[in-house]
Amino acid sequence: MDKQARIGCKGKKKYWYGYKEHVSVDMQSGLINKVATTPANLPDAQGLRHVCPTQGAIYGDKGYCTAPARQAAAQRNCHLAAIQRNNMKSKNRDRDRWYTHLRAPYERVFAQRPKRVRYRGVAKNQFAAFLQAMVFNLKRLVVLDANFVAT
Repeated sequence: MDKQARIGCKGKKKYWYGYKEHVSVDMQSGLINKVATTPANLPDAQGLRHVCPTQGAIYGDKGYCTAPARQAAAQRNCHLAAIQRNNMKSKNRDRDRWYTHLRAPYERVFAQRPKRVRYRGVAKNQFAAFLQAMVFNLKRLVVLDANFVAT
C-alpha cells in the first residue's frame, strides 16, 4: 500500500485512491509546459501553484473555480477563467461553453495520456508523469512539423 497516496473525490459518487496530475498546456501548439503530481485529497488550487505560468490566462475546469485558486493565479499575474459549478450564482452557460471550446487542446492531452499510475510515492509518479509529458510532446512535435511542412 502506498503511504503517500490518498483518497480523492470528484462530485458525490466518484472516488479513487492515488494521485492527481496537474498539467499546464500551451494553447496554441498543444504542448505540455509543466506537470505536477499531488496526492488525490489535496484541492486543485494547491496543484495550480505548481503549474501556473508567470503570466497569461488559465482555462480550468470546475475544480479550479475556488477563491484559493483565484488567489494563486493572481499571485502569478494570471487570469483564471474557470468553468463555474452549476450551483453558483455567477453561472453563465454561454461563457462556460466558450471556455469549454477554448480548452480543447488541453482536453486532448488527457485523452491521449494514461489514466493510471504504476509506481508508489509522489516522486516516482512525478518523474513518470514528466517522462510521459516528454513522449507526448515529441509525438505532438511530429504532427506540428508535418503540418508546418505541408503549408
